[in-house]
Amino acid sequence: MGVAGCGKSAVGEALAAALGAIFVEGDRLHPPENVARMASGEPLTDALREGWLDAIGRRIAGSVGDGQGVVAACSALKRSYRERLRGFCQDIVFLYLEIDPATVKQRVGSRQGHFMPASLVDSQFATLEAPAADENALTLDATRPIADIVGDVVSLFEANS
Repeated sequence: MGVAGCGKSAVGEALAAALGAIFVEGDRLHPPENVARMASGEPLTDALREGWLDAIGRRIAGSVGDGQGVVAACSALKRSYRERLRGFCQDIVFLYLEIDPATVKQRVGSRQGHFMPASLVDSQFATLEAPAADENALTLDATRPIADIVGDVVSLFEANS
């Protein structure tokens, strides 16, 4: 979880591969109307995110119900969004990829073919509620190499299993 451009997809894909889990790309589950809004520079409201969060939650729950591990990339910027996802699977562990606005603006501005424009980065940070101490979440430095982030997470999961 984290703002656009923090590396959710890249870290998520690599982590899923390392864990032998299914990867769910949350961006692919946005309805076309949400994609069009964001592409035009309009941030999504809480109401517009509800169906999208439910689609991700259903995918996670379905995979877990089938006995599969799953890693999902999803901004989950607010605590209420994370709680909504936990309604589908109580054992979700959130990996918060923490990053500074300047790095995100550079990353998002240099992306090719993604619907999220750099103009929405500030709205992402304005919406962001970092996970609190009472949430099942790990905070990770998103500026570190992907392999290092994944290695740390795999080590933590192995130590706790």
